[in-house]
Amino acid sequence: MTTQIADPPPGKNRERQAAYDDDVILWAEEQARLLRAGRFAELDIEHIADEIEDAGKSEKRELASRIAVLLAHLIKWQFQPARRGSSLRKTISLQRRQVEAALKATPSLKVTLRDPNWQLVAWGDALLQAIRETGLEDLPEACPWSMDDARNPDFWTD
Repeated sequence: MTTQIADPPPGKNRERQAAYDDDVILWAEEQARLLRAGRFAELDIEHIADEIEDAGKSEKRELASRIAVLLAHLIKWQFQPARRGSSLRKTISLQRRQVEAALKATPSLKVTLRDPNWQLVAWGDALLQAIRETGLEDLPEACPWSMDDARNPDFWTD
């Protein structure tokens, strides 16, 4: 059984937009209160839908950031063997744990992790970071490791 939500009265959409634009945290708290009270006709459905979609995007951005940092440090590990040390090993280990925690908390991110286009973007971000931090040149245009290898705790840092 689905609950029908009535259209808002004239002018209500402008009020909702203003509340959303002025203070999204206050707006979110109000929406939660309305939901819990069962006052569905008063909900700002369009912005609620946007926020739900944005939550997924945020999770993907966080995963991309973690993977880029991990790959940048794997680049350093491979291409600067003289600089391998406990600090680099710890950073790689930390990023791997955080990637795994994100995948455990949101298993649907595994699909994102296997997307070749997403991988290209993450690799590009990793290259920029590694070049900026090391000055390395002539790095591979494509990631030479699978995402499974990059996430594997036994890959290269043992």
